[in-house]
Amino acid sequence: MRVVETAIPGVLVFEPRVFEDARGFFFESFNLRTFREAVPGHVEFVQDNQSGSRQNVVRGLHYQVKQPQGKLVRVASGRVLDVALDLRRSSVTFGRHVAVELSADNRRALWMPVGVAHGFAALDEWNEVLYKTSDYYAPQHERTVLWNDAELGIEWGVSVESAIVSEKDRVGVPFASLEVYE
Repeated sequence: MRVVETAIPGVLVFEPRVFEDARGFFFESFNLRTFREAVPGHVEFVQDNQSGSRQNVVRGLHYQVKQPQGKLVRVASGRVLDVALDLRRSSVTFGRHVAVELSADNRRALWMPVGVAHGFAALDEWNEVLYKTSDYYAPQHERTVLWNDAELGIEWGVSVESAIVSEKDRVGVPFASLEVYE
């Protein structure tokens, strides 16, 4: 498995080796040894999540102020633009984001450490996203960054007019007003 650094320290792309032949394909979607070599500190995954989204759905940008979650995200079906927004005030990339296309075809996974908000836009007709989290979901501590905040300049690959967004995400907080990590 190849590990690729992004423009945000600690946000990593994992690219698996894929073995294909006439029968189909095989790849390791997760390897603990490779993950521990790439990610400093001890991360223990406690929850696996899966979501299905039709085309033009935008989910996020979500984070938790207590019980913060590191997330390892990949796509089992379809294609999404996955976005990681650095909310760590002490980070040199505070307020910046990276966007990585994850798909069933490229089989990449994106690691977002604690302190990074997560969101994605569904680009294909049907998309299934799988992700591991390093802490349990705590709805009372969840916060939402306004997905289309002009200050962030995120190009989602989905127009504002065609985006399908939940009420929670529609009323997210602008970046300038966020509770952030130290």
